[in-house]
Amino acid sequence: MKTKSLLSVLAAAILITSCSKSENPNPVDPDPTPGVGKYIVAVTPIASTGVADYLVTSNSLDDGKVSIIGNGIEQDGTWRYYLSTNNKFFSFLYGQGNPGAVTAYNLENGKLKKLTNFQSETVAAFAAVNDDVLMAKMSRNLATPTHTWYRVNTNSLSIVGEGSMNALELANNGEIGYFSWLTQVGNKVYAPFFCIESSSFTTKYPNKAWVAVFSYPDMKLEKVFTDERTSYIGQYFTNGLGTVENGDIYAFSAANATSKRKDDPTKSEITTTNPSAILKISSGTTEFDKNYFFNVTEISGGYNIVNWTYVGGNNFIVSSKKKQSDGSYSAETTIAAVNVVDKTFKTVTGLPNASEIKSFTQRNNYSKKDGKIGYIGVNLKSGKSYVYKIDATAATATTGLEVEGGSITAIEHLD
Repeated sequence: MKTKSLLSVLAAAILITSCSKSENPNPVDPDPTPGVGKYIVAVTPIASTGVADYLVTSNSLDDGKVSIIGNGIEQDGTWRYYLSTNNKFFSFLYGQGNPGAVTAYNLENGKLKKLTNFQSETVAAFAAVNDDVLMAKMSRNLATPTHTWYRVNTNSLSIVGEGSMNALELANNGEIGYFSWLTQVGNKVYAPFFCIESSSFTTKYPNKAWVAVFSYPDMKLEKVFTDERTSYIGQYFTNGLGTVENGDIYAFSAANATSKRKDDPTKSEITTTNPSAILKISSGTTEFDKNYFFNVTEISGGYNIVNWTYVGGNNFIVSSKKKQSDGSYSAETTIAAVNVVDKTFKTVTGLPNASEIKSFTQRNNYSKKDGKIGYIGVNLKSGKSYVYKIDATAATATTGLEVEGGSITAIEHLD
């Protein structure tokens, strides 16, 4: 298609501008040394409803303190998601049925500098692919089962491609194939999906995993491969794929697909009978490895994985929940360390007591992928928030950066 400059997009769109009060420098981070990388922490202020994230920067995640009080860059809109790629930081507004937005930043003299800010479609999956950000807007309606994708080039900050697909053709079972996430694998895009029969996200197929393979950049469907040993891969807005150093790809299933209740179709319940598990896609293949199966439910004593962060060396830091007697999962989250080659699941020690924890960062946790260390946000019911340093090899946690003024929602890094 003809490349569209973001200038023309901006001219046609409703610009979303930051509040001038939010451009104040952060006095607790006074060292804007050119060329020095910064950690970016997204923080939701302490308030009841309708508040937007602030972005603050820090030289370290291991210690120190940052505050959003009178500092940081305020985001527009209450639902923001983040991605760092090509040494730029992208902030996506989820419009909840309304138009979304994309804001991009880089570092200049150690401070975040806004590069562009434009209205876009609300997308529910996005990923870095080569020098692009690939975004997907998805339908939940069987009557209009069209997914639309867009490519934004991170060098020119231009929309350089778009297209659509029939979402009913992904699984060919009468339900919409809804991407849980998108991931670059070599010169392809792998897109795990789950099936939905309506906007309620229920399905008649709770015991199956699917991955669609697309060519890039034209996003032509090449193949769909499946497995029936677990349920769908990832979760809504959650990447279930992780690539390790030798090119193998591991895929987790939370095993929490829901179907309409037979006694009351207006309600739903978890109907997956397969366990939460990790599958493997061997390097260079487009099939699940039938010789590999990591039964997480069995090995962990009843937990499922709901999110993970790869730290290198085949080690993942995972968020997990305990299965209850009624088949549902507990609200309480347990952090664990998983090695996908050794098939081990170790609960992390050193975190605050569960009764003290309000929430963890579920997405956008950070690791240098050194095979050992990752960082997650821990928000306490007391109102205090900290970045915790997790040693995935020892399954231990230590307190790191303190964040004042709100709850941590994302941790990223720019050079």
